[in-house]
Amino acid sequence: MEQQTVRTTLILPKDLLEATDKAIQSGKAKSRNEFVTWALRRELAAEKRAEIDAALAEMANDLEYQREVLQMEAEFAPAQWEALKLEINPFTSPTAWQN
Repeated sequence: MEQQTVRTTLILPKDLLEATDKAIQSGKAKSRNEFVTWALRRELAAEKRAEIDAALAEMANDLEYQREVLQMEAEFAPAQWEALKLEINPFTSPTAWQN
């Protein structure tokens, strides 16, 4: 499925454009458009990861969340013990969930 594109104009520092052209000449991208698209996607993905990391860090300091996690761990402990006794590992046994 081809994504819809929109034409736009960018004003870039000369050295950045020259570096982009060198990257294209070395085969890192087919065109300026492809290179800029790749760079923007990479930057946006990094920002998203940073947002997720910040949320996880916040959860580490959230006492209510920590209480909920401990409660869930306590509720699942009997099932985990039963699985351990049966030597079922849901992460390595492909048939663990089929029974």
